[in-house]
Amino acid sequence: MIAIIDYDAGNVKSVEKALEYLGEEYVLTRQEDRILSAEGVILPGVGAFGDAMNRLSEYHLTDTLRQVAQSGTPFLGICLGLQLLFDESEESPGVPGLGILKGKVLRIPAVDGLKVPQIGWNDLQYPNPGRLFRDVPEGTFVYFVHSYYLQAEDPYIVTATTQYGVTIHASVESGNVFATQFHPEKSSDPGLKMLRNFTALTKG
Repeated sequence: MIAIIDYDAGNVKSVEKALEYLGEEYVLTRQEDRILSAEGVILPGVGAFGDAMNRLSEYHLTDTLRQVAQSGTPFLGICLGLQLLFDESEESPGVPGLGILKGKVLRIPAVDGLKVPQIGWNDLQYPNPGRLFRDVPEGTFVYFVHSYYLQAEDPYIVTATTQYGVTIHASVESGNVFATQFHPEKSSDPGLKMLRNFTALTKG
C-alpha cells in the first residue's frame, strides 16, 4: 500500500489515476499510523511553499514525513513536494522547509524569450545514476509547471537536470528519498515508467 499525503495541496487526482493505471493499491491520508506503516509514501503538491508548509504543520505531518525519510521507506516528492523536502524557498522567505535534504529553492530568472512559470515539456539529462530513470533514456521529455527551481547543496544527489534559462535540478535521489520537479504522472509513458520504477522499490 502506498500512502499519498493529503494536505490540501492539489495535484492528487492525477497521481491517484496514475497509480490506478499501474495497478497499485494506495490510500490518500494524513493519519500518522497509516503513513508510517505504508510500503511507500508520495508527497505531491502544487501551490505556494509557505502555504504548503503551514498546512503540513497544521495537520501535524512535518515530523511524520521526517520519520518516513529516516525509516528507509521509499519516499517520493513531486513538484512542490520536491521543494518542501529542502531547507528554504525564495517564494516564502523565513519559512523553513522540511530540511530532509540540503539545498534551497530559487525563482527562475527572467530571460528573454522564456516565460515564467515554465509550463510544458522539457528534456532531461542525467548527471548521476537514478533508480527512477531505469530504462528511461536520457533526453526524455517530461512535463513541468513551476516558477521556482531547486539548487541542491550536494551535486551527487542530483539525478536529472533540465535547462530553462538556468540549470534546474529536476530530480534527486538520496537513500530512500526521491523527488522530481516535473510531474511524472502527467509525463505520458516515460513518466509512468518512472512511477513503476518507484513502486517496484516498495516491494523490496
